[in-house]
Amino acid sequence: MSTEAKCSKPACDKFVAVNELAKRRGFFWPSFEIYGGSGGFVTYGPLGSRLKQNVEAKLRELFVKKIGIYEMENSVIAPGKVFEASGHVDHFKEPMVECQNCHQRFRADHLLEEKGISSAEAEKMTLEEVAKEIEVHSVVCPDCKGKFGAPTRYLTMFQTTIGPYSGAVGYGRPEAAQNIFVEFNRLYTTARERLPFGCIQIGHALRNEISPRQGLIRLREFTIADLEFFFDPEEPACDKLADVENEVLPILLCETRLKECEDVTNFTVSEALDKKIIRSEWQAFFMAQAKRLLTELGVPADKQRFIEKLTWEKAHYSSQSFDQEVLVDRWGWVEVSGHAYRTDFDLSCHMKASGVDMTVYKEYASPVEKEELTVKPLMAKLGPIYKGDAGKVAAELAKVPAQEIADTMKKDGSFMAGNYQVLPEQVDISMQKTIVRGTRFVPHVVEPSFGSDRLFYVAMEYAYNVKDDRVVMSFPRSIAPIQVGVYPLMGKDGLDTKAKEVQKLLVSEGFMTEYDETGSIGRRYARADEAGIQLGITIDYDTLSDGTVTIRDRDSWQQIRIQIKELPTKLHEYFQEKLNFEQLGSVIKS
Repeated sequence: MSTEAKCSKPACDKFVAVNELAKRRGFFWPSFEIYGGSGGFVTYGPLGSRLKQNVEAKLRELFVKKIGIYEMENSVIAPGKVFEASGHVDHFKEPMVECQNCHQRFRADHLLEEKGISSAEAEKMTLEEVAKEIEVHSVVCPDCKGKFGAPTRYLTMFQTTIGPYSGAVGYGRPEAAQNIFVEFNRLYTTARERLPFGCIQIGHALRNEISPRQGLIRLREFTIADLEFFFDPEEPACDKLADVENEVLPILLCETRLKECEDVTNFTVSEALDKKIIRSEWQAFFMAQAKRLLTELGVPADKQRFIEKLTWEKAHYSSQSFDQEVLVDRWGWVEVSGHAYRTDFDLSCHMKASGVDMTVYKEYASPVEKEELTVKPLMAKLGPIYKGDAGKVAAELAKVPAQEIADTMKKDGSFMAGNYQVLPEQVDISMQKTIVRGTRFVPHVVEPSFGSDRLFYVAMEYAYNVKDDRVVMSFPRSIAPIQVGVYPLMGKDGLDTKAKEVQKLLVSEGFMTEYDETGSIGRRYARADEAGIQLGITIDYDTLSDGTVTIRDRDSWQQIRIQIKELPTKLHEYFQEKLNFEQLGSVIKS
């Protein structure tokens, strides 16, 4: 057996094993290694790039193809005003401490977590409380054991300038969501001005993490998949709920967490909505889809859970949040997706900051007669006083709710419309009956957000197995980076020529293949197992006489015999999961 196919540390945790394999076989490795590396950046190699593309294809298949969500692509750099309006500049800050000896910097809450203080407790601490806990628990620098200085807040967004002007501040986006919100009006037009609709963006994001030390789990540059789903808060029903109503969601509730307990409670989607555990039908729908996605990536249901976020843990834009977590060997429960009910927060913020109307119009089924307070400027009285500015006064009054004007008039005896003082006798304030045919409102939003790199990592960890001292990457067949390996039994006697013909046939049918004629067939099988290649096709001397080949299954090592002419049809059905392995051909008895 080849040395590259052995698990050199069968007793080590999977994080170490997966990272060693990833570097050796070209799944991923730390970037910029020739210059000593730079924490938080990763390079995906040939196998990793394909696997990551397949993971993201799963997202697209589930949300874009099957549900009909739109997809868009936008810039990684955005003007500073975007993230000022969204609240990120004020809220995207983490507690940081600096070693007074080596001057390395670390996230204080992560250091406290290593001392047994939960993330929930750490996140609600003030800087003074953080400093006290660091002292009480004798937290020292992990690198040199030096003491830390006073904690500070650190903005974890990359800041830059756009163009040559220092005043044109820009930020690397820490999420893809804001790109979708600022383009809402364009997207709404594309959706034929109908709600509900959703839009997903899968792309790079940047977070200037203080001390990333968890491999793919925490990166400074990563791929995020943000999906924003817009709906009418007065018509919140999900028309797809029947597809998931019996799906079981394991939820770690806030009340359970506050008791320092980690027991999950299983709810069907219907039960979670009936009991108001989840407030939005659409949010429950996307949580069920997220569970199915992880199952298709190879994570069993009993290794997944949803954790309800406590009040102080929720992002500033969320009224209710759940994190989808997966159990991994080194880090325990790790977040792979977040599910937030963002209400109308983001659209309202951007509407206020930009001055652009981002409301939508809804026509009533039948007109409604309403009596409402109105303020009508009396131009005959404003004109003699304000002359040519009378129109400006009227415009300023139109910007203010009538009730506010009436209340101020009653209290102060006048109202300041911009820089103009308006007296009661200069306006007509009265109740008027009007026929209302519709209304304008700001849509509400639920958001499932996935970390593509984290999905990639958990797919790697759950695929990692050791069989007879051989590493086997048992990816689900739909995400295997290479579908079929093609191997001539010998590199002579025309076997190599025939093998290349078979590979050419498979490539023309759209299969991802690899050709390998180096070393013994056993070594090649071992390399293929380690790379996660689903099937291996061997061309032997019988192939030349009867046109059949051997197909070997990566996981069971079982073999079948099949005619070359049947390969395209049978393999398409196999990878579409319409056939199991034994149905591909005649099983070879061992």
